[in-house]
Amino acid sequence: MSEEMSRELKDISFILRQYKAGRLSHEEAVRELNGGCIEDLGFARIDHARVKRQGFPEVVYCEGKSVEQAAAIVKSLAARGGNVLASRAGAEFFAEIKKILPHAFYNEQARMVVVINEKPVVDKKRYIAVITAGTSDVPVAEEAALTAEVMGNKVERVFDVGVAGIHRLFASLDLIRKANVCVVAAGMEGALASVVGGLVDKPVIAVPTSVGYGANFGGLSALLAMLNSCAAGVGVVNIDNGFGAGRLAALINKMR
Repeated sequence: MSEEMSRELKDISFILRQYKAGRLSHEEAVRELNGGCIEDLGFARIDHARVKRQGFPEVVYCEGKSVEQAAAIVKSLAARGGNVLASRAGAEFFAEIKKILPHAFYNEQARMVVVINEKPVVDKKRYIAVITAGTSDVPVAEEAALTAEVMGNKVERVFDVGVAGIHRLFASLDLIRKANVCVVAAGMEGALASVVGGLVDKPVIAVPTSVGYGANFGGLSALLAMLNSCAAGVGVVNIDNGFGAGRLAALINKMR
């Protein structure tokens, strides 16, 4: 039995016990079993069924939300007993969450708050390589790496191996080639994704970053270069979207 199926059966058993004990009405139990469990906070509708559909709870994007709003959403998600991930979170938000959930921790580089209620089961034989062209790309890469780790994946980091000193990449090539999927974060001209794509037989997820001088256009030059890559097997996510890359890498890494 797969881990996802086991978790889903546990959820169903919990719902049935709650109904039997009278804590859920017939209508509420049916709604839960149909995966339609939505909690309305007024300013947000929390999709508690996402973990059943996609294998991980709703992730909180904090930018554009008040500290109080984001904290309330995280509290609601954590109350269900699953792990919670909040992206683009500042220190002020983390301080608020820490009051509610003392075991939460903060990764300043990734700008992510993480609440671990259930230790992820990690397959240590299969891993994701997260690679950066430069040190300035590390914050985006860390967002990808931490996302993948919280979702139960082993991650190997290979930072600052861009084309300006390509010999640095070759020194780590064995580690990169043994990865099940690669995430490459690069700004400037975004060339590293094509280079890695031409050296490995695994999927490469390219993440253009907004790092660079004026003609970089906030990551647009790297994005276009990656989209026009002549290397086969390279897919591209949005500019600075480390979370999206980490989530996609996690899904690929767990496929059998």
